[in-house]
Amino acid sequence: MTDTPNATDPSAVASAGAATATSANVIDVTEIVAGYTPDVNILNGCNLFVAPGEFVGIIGPNGAGKSTLLKAVLGQLRIESGTVRLHGEDITGRKAHELVEKGVGFVPQSRNVFPSLTVRENLEMGCYLKPKVFHERFDYVGEMFPKLKQRASQRAGALSGGERQMVAMGRALMLDPSVLLLDEPSAGLSPMLQDEVFIQCRRINASGVAILMVEQNARRCLQVCDRGYVLDQGRNAYTGSGRELLADPNVIGLYLGTLSRSTGGN
Repeated sequence: MTDTPNATDPSAVASAGAATATSANVIDVTEIVAGYTPDVNILNGCNLFVAPGEFVGIIGPNGAGKSTLLKAVLGQLRIESGTVRLHGEDITGRKAHELVEKGVGFVPQSRNVFPSLTVRENLEMGCYLKPKVFHERFDYVGEMFPKLKQRASQRAGALSGGERQMVAMGRALMLDPSVLLLDEPSAGLSPMLQDEVFIQCRRINASGVAILMVEQNARRCLQVCDRGYVLDQGRNAYTGSGRELLADPNVIGLYLGTLSRSTGGN
């Protein structure tokens, strides 16, 4: 793993993602400035990269721009400047359905299943672009999430919160993505179900799918990810391996304690 700059050097931290960006990476985000309205930018020069097969987490206080960064990657908001690349190809501003065709899976934080449809029908929606692969991918997702196969005929709206999250992740895997973007997958779940979701994330990653995850449970996120980014006010504040960030006194003092109290985590 590439060493990261000293977290106390703001200029080095700000450029860390760009400095290590290569065409071999799955995702490269370089100096992104973006927001929801022309006069207000939420992201103010973010840099980030995800290598093939890597598990990368993004943490930070509320309003730091974490989910906004995912939306910028997915072309869901205005990008003022900077670039987003997928396998070296410039995809800045490309629409989400185009990125799905190129191997990007996305699981939003809320309203991420069709509650009136069965589990099987939800998964069918995941491969609407390539319906011929359904049976093959259904078997794969069924092995990854055995409960989904057992409850294939049950309506998704009748499932528990954790099970619905599995349906959402399973649907995102139906087109065999090279990278999976997760927006706060543990939100609203009990600690036990949160652990189950994180275990499943590790299983997905172990199968070769790169993951970029925004997560409110900062400590748990850093425990499971290979590398992490701490965003604050739309900028890179700290970056390093999950283990390094967990042990960094500045990250502990400024973020982990506060984030743990705000989310009810340990």
